[in-house]
Amino acid sequence: MVAGMDAAWVALGLSLKVAGLATVINLVLGVGVGYLLARRSFPGRDLLDTMLTLPLVLPPTVLGYYLLVLIGRRGWIGAWLHDTFGINLIFTWQGAVIAASIVAFPLVFKPARAAFEAVDGQLENAARVLGVPEPAIFFRISLPLAWRGILAGVLLGFARALGEFGATLMVAGSIPGKTQTLSVAVYEAVQAGQDGLANLLVLITSLVCVSVLLAATWLAPDYKRRRRPV
Repeated sequence: MVAGMDAAWVALGLSLKVAGLATVINLVLGVGVGYLLARRSFPGRDLLDTMLTLPLVLPPTVLGYYLLVLIGRRGWIGAWLHDTFGINLIFTWQGAVIAASIVAFPLVFKPARAAFEAVDGQLENAARVLGVPEPAIFFRISLPLAWRGILAGVLLGFARALGEFGATLMVAGSIPGKTQTLSVAVYEAVQAGQDGLANLLVLITSLVCVSVLLAATWLAPDYKRRRRPV
């Protein structure tokens, strides 16, 4: 049981690291792309939105296959990385971060875009009339008014990255202590008939995800309005 506890905490630590890094990546990219699509109109915008949302509906194994085609040893990007820099992303925790980032990206990007679209554009236009630079408008007006929706999406993305299984298993494998995240560890424990370890891992995963989802609910932009008595 002690060994099982140790394995559970190692898997939890790795999962938190993978999900945390994936969330940071998605925060930067999701907010940037969400703001771009919310405030700019250009040819192909709807197609770009569709492609960025696709990981939300595609089976994780399909995403894992696409990643193998891209970053595998013989993939388009993977072959170049290996031949140029000697970098191999397959069966590494870095590969797990990439898989988790792609799977969770729509959950950060879509709320970010919706949050920016809810910001009154007249406030931004008034700042432009006063000569405020675009970066200052973003950081002083748009982002402060949209932060609750963005943060709720970031927490949802973190929870999704924490529970990612299919694409992670295909790209990173299941190497204990190196690439075996909580969700993969649950699968391995069930396959090995280790019910006690599986129960412990499921409990830890459930508690973490419930906590994150509750935080996302409390931070939702309309939470206070829904809590008001009629």
